[in-house]
Amino acid sequence: MHVSPDAVPTMAFDWGSIKWFVTPSSVEGAGSSLGEVIVNPGRGHARHNHPNAEEIIYVISGEALQMVGDGEPFPIREGDTVHIPAGAYHSTFNATWRPLRLIVTYTPGGEEKALEAAPDLRVHGPGTVAEWRQA
Repeated sequence: MHVSPDAVPTMAFDWGSIKWFVTPSSVEGAGSSLGEVIVNPGRGHARHNHPNAEEIIYVISGEALQMVGDGEPFPIREGDTVHIPAGAYHSTFNATWRPLRLIVTYTPGGEEKALEAAPDLRVHGPGTVAEWRQA
């Protein structure tokens, strides 16, 4: 199956955006989820966990501070991979002026559904472009 970024909606938040390309609810038979995440400059997402799924983060471009579990935040940059065990609390913060681009997977898939309850969620339909404004 082929999925184009223009064919899926964009989930936009105060901190950035996500496009989910493969999820169990969008691709028949899929057992994991895969998406592209953009964390805007000077932004990050709140510390959270996924009780029932491990997460893998691959950095396409940019730099950030990553926290996993109770460990100290550590720098991540282009080419780095981070494994987050199921249930481990984690956060990502982009302290630079450039957007941070990530590929994120959940195994098993489905954890992305929790994002639908985020109070700052705005969904942009396939093929539309979100307009970013500084608060």
